[in-house]
Amino acid sequence: MPSTIWKASNGPIITGCNTWKLTLTELYLGFNNIGDEGAQHLADALRQNTTLTTLHLNDIKIGKRGLQHLADALRQNTRLTELYLEYNNIADEGVLHLAEALRQNTTLTKLNLNDNQISHIGAQHLAEALLQNKTLTSLNINFNEIGERGAQYLADTLRQNKTLTTLHLEGNGIGEKGLQHFTDALRQYTTLTELHIGSHHFGDKGAQHLADFLRQNTTLISLYFGRSGISGRGAQHLVEALRDNTSYDQ
Repeated sequence: MPSTIWKASNGPIITGCNTWKLTLTELYLGFNNIGDEGAQHLADALRQNTTLTTLHLNDIKIGKRGLQHLADALRQNTRLTELYLEYNNIADEGVLHLAEALRQNTTLTKLNLNDNQISHIGAQHLAEALLQNKTLTSLNINFNEIGERGAQYLADTLRQNKTLTTLHLEGNGIGEKGLQHFTDALRQYTTLTELHIGSHHFGDKGAQHLADFLRQNTTLISLYFGRSGISGRGAQHLVEALRDNTSYDQ
């Protein structure tokens, strides 16, 4: 078996992928020029690999075509539990392929799509997939462009999904109304324990929506709300809510 399983430059990413029978459980290939062709070689290997559980593919220059190869492999792979795809350019069409795979995949628990030019359309694809997926517990879509409409799609899904425990939504331009969609949904959703929703300009009115929710919620234990444009008045709303609710660690 060849000793080199990947190259840092363009070209075959897997040497002899048909005989890729390693004992690796975690593989980091971030910040390489793998591209869509290399993603296809990786996908071929994933269909056969029975040991790898964590795969880091952040900033490997793949787009929607490369994502389609990986998504097709995820339909067959029954070992991978964590997939990191941040800083690529998969956009909404790539997310569609991934969402279709999530409907069938029964092992993936953590998915990171940070900074991938995903709009409200991609958020809708993910939201619809989460209505059927029963294994994903952590979703990171920080610093995309889902906006208020995307926030509503995901919030509506949270009312029905019972497995997601961690959600990262920082820097998505969801606005005050988008935040309200989430706080309304989370009053009914009792599974989420960690929420990252900072890097928005919610202001004091947004802080008030969040404070009203925090007074009632008893399951959220970690909340990240930094860089949200709140003043001392907004901070006071949150402090008063936290006095009424002691379930938060952070």
